[in-house]
Amino acid sequence: MKLLLVLVILLYGPTWIFHLPEVDARRNHPLSRLALARKVDLLSASVPHHKKSHAPLPSPEASPTFAVLQSTALSPGSQVEEHHKMDTNEILIIVLIVSFAVVGAITVSLLYLWFCHRKTSPKSHQNEELTSSKSHRKQEFSSDCISGLSLAPLVGNCSSKRMSYKKGVVGFMDYKLLETATKNFHESNILGKGGFGCIYEARLDDNFHVAVKRLVGGSQDAITEFETEVNLLSQMKHPNIISLLGYSTHEETRLLVYELMENGSLETQLYGLSRGSALSWHRRLKIALDIARGLEYLHEHCDPLVIHRDLKSSNILLDSNLNAKLSDFGLAITDGSQSKKNIKLSGTFGYVAPEYFLDGKLSDKSDVYAFGVVLLELLLGRKPVEKQSHAQYKSIVTWAMPKLTDRSELPTIVDPVIRDTMDLKHLYQVAAVAVLCVQPEPSYRPFITDVLHSLIPLVPIELGGTLRKQLPVTDNP
Repeated sequence: MKLLLVLVILLYGPTWIFHLPEVDARRNHPLSRLALARKVDLLSASVPHHKKSHAPLPSPEASPTFAVLQSTALSPGSQVEEHHKMDTNEILIIVLIVSFAVVGAITVSLLYLWFCHRKTSPKSHQNEELTSSKSHRKQEFSSDCISGLSLAPLVGNCSSKRMSYKKGVVGFMDYKLLETATKNFHESNILGKGGFGCIYEARLDDNFHVAVKRLVGGSQDAITEFETEVNLLSQMKHPNIISLLGYSTHEETRLLVYELMENGSLETQLYGLSRGSALSWHRRLKIALDIARGLEYLHEHCDPLVIHRDLKSSNILLDSNLNAKLSDFGLAITDGSQSKKNIKLSGTFGYVAPEYFLDGKLSDKSDVYAFGVVLLELLLGRKPVEKQSHAQYKSIVTWAMPKLTDRSELPTIVDPVIRDTMDLKHLYQVAAVAVLCVQPEPSYRPFITDVLHSLIPLVPIELGGTLRKQLPVTDNP
């Protein structure tokens, strides 16, 4: 409403001002008439007479015309009228000046209001935010390009395949640097062997040790596993998931750089030279708890959930404090990323769930089955599949299932290293969890969160559980 009123004043104000009565300051001025009368009388006196006359010229004061004009010019009424008209002219000039000043001030005010309105309008904010966002993305993209943080596995520069997730961004590392750090991939630096290559220990600057997995070959499976591992581990950050520090490519050779796990794999600890002697009963339960926490992160806290598909004792690594971490995500898939009917059957015999092996049905319960097999390894100290004869193999699940439910026989099949070192009540509880996890029917298996809650009360507080150790009772002397 105020804006409309100002516009009306701007449109019609000048029209009102310029239609005021016009006043001519010189018109009918008494002094002008007096001067005119003088000129008339002088002209009359200067006209030559045909007849010679010696009569004197009449003076201006004696002229009738002068008398009339003089009376008009010197009358009090005439003087008041003259001053009144002069005041009117001055007022007109002042009004014009003030009008122009007011119009200028209103114009400036309108421009200021229009500018403020445009600056504070939502559209302007959206444009500013859009411009700022584009500028920020451009700057961020450029900085990532400079530092080489592309997540596209096969390219060393920036690419549209960069992941949007910012946690644990992985850097592209120089191949020559890693080659030198592993002593040109010397055999003495080998930590283990996998399906597509070996894992080497490498020493970087400042005496920083890492593990380097070397994948050789250009097969589609090798490329897919490499890409999957980089893309997934780049987004994950959890104390029970192996940390990927970097990667590199050179022709058909691909390198993955991990944190170094000083105690190797769980498989090596159980079936190596030590035969599990470094793993006490409570330490084994702590390892099982770590594995369950890692799987819970994949199943419950990743969106979409991640199915590992290759959980086994050789893919469970132990650090210097025997804390367990899941590794080798080359076969992992994200639920919903592809049709499970078209997934190629993959995994390790003895750990693969029966519904996946027979019908190709894959779910998070497939990982729960594999966890149950690992739990049996920790409990019994036996491999998941043992060779009986030239063409016959024995499954740990098939062999142990009837004995696990027999409380009298269960203590006799436990790993000799830990036999008679645990509370039998806790042993029965762990055996019951293992039996549920390896059920043939997926719907009968618990979720990994339920498994986690079952194990926490069995692990001592100092190892991350809630079990309070009872001190032995001593008699007072």
